Amino acid sequence: MAVAGDLPKARAQRRGGWLMRLIANPGFQRWASGFPLTRGIARRDGAEIFDIVQGFVQSQVLAALVELELLRRLAEGPQAAGGLARWAGLAEDRMTILLQAGTALGLLRRRRDGRYGLARRGAAILGVPGLEAMIRHHHAFYADMGDPVALLRGQGKTELARFWPYVFGAAAKAEPEVARRYSDLMAQSQALVAQDVLRTIAFKGLSHVVDVGGGSGAFLAEIAVRYPDLRLTLFDLPEVIPLARAGLAGSGLEKRVTLCPGSFRTDPLPRGADAITLIRVLYDHDDTTVAALLAKVYGALPSGGRLIVAEPMSGGARPERAGDVYFAFYTMAMGTGRARSAARIAEMCRAAGFEQPGPPKAPRPYVTSALQFEKPE
Repeated sequence: MAVAGDLPKARAQRRGGWLMRLIANPGFQRWASGFPLTRGIARRDGAEIFDIVQGFVQSQVLAALVELELLRRLAEGPQAAGGLARWAGLAEDRMTILLQAGTALGLLRRRRDGRYGLARRGAAILGVPGLEAMIRHHHAFYADMGDPVALLRGQGKTELARFWPYVFGAAAKAEPEVARRYSDLMAQSQALVAQDVLRTIAFKGLSHVVDVGGGSGAFLAEIAVRYPDLRLTLFDLPEVIPLARAGLAGSGLEKRVTLCPGSFRTDPLPRGADAITLIRVLYDHDDTTVAALLAKVYGALPSGGRLIVAEPMSGGARPERAGDVYFAFYTMAMGTGRARSAARIAEMCRAAGFEQPGPPKAPRPYVTSALQFEKPE
């Protein structure tokens, strides 16, 4: 039996259902597209729907431009379709189709003399660390998205699970080549993540930071430059440590960072730090693994110690495109992770014993969002 307070809500739901059924009626759509007061809305909705429909094709056009290194080629200056076709080993008419598509997407520009050059958006792709590498590895993700219903039903082994076997833990037996492939991709994009984290989270006043799952050390390298007196420790799988050593040596920081091999699933975390960072770690793993890791972090920190979490996040009650479309399906295809909202991460951290001193910070949510927590005194 409905109570009085439920009646307005029920009426609103009935009105909303009636309106959606009306909009879904083909006859109404024909009328709305011609009526002066509604045709603008109808046309805008139609254009936006078609943009979603053709989204996969757009991403594949971008993939072709990157795979053929046309963006880098055009960064040298405008060129004709014929010359680019010979250079890339394509028929000229097909190269023209690709160049026209890139121009329509705002990545390229067509000059009056018929030659093609790089547009601002295309140039920006070259200037974003790791973006080309991410686009190149998407062939695995897009193979999984070829049958999204099968992915949602969990049917079969996914390509991304084969690409990132490390997320399944020690049983995956991560080989050096797998570790190198993972760390290379992460290192190329980690600088961008580090910039956003350091822009929003202050490390001033800390004496020692441990980066769990630190990969090649790209994040700690950025911290080292800004905080020259801060002690730094990188904790990651034994297969990853040689890559971290080489990466830090290339930056002249091998003496600044202590390298600690281990798996957070089976080994204790380093102690003695007043802050532990988890940079793009939690969303790789299921809730059980995350809860166990957060408990280890809590145990490794002293009273007043800080936990810093940074990764792309779901919008939660307010879904948004980066977290709830791209990263939600990406982590699903990985087979073990998930894009969590800031509220869900905070809930899990509180369950581990942490207190949250401030709201999430995200200058660019499609890159990362950052949260920090404290272990109570």
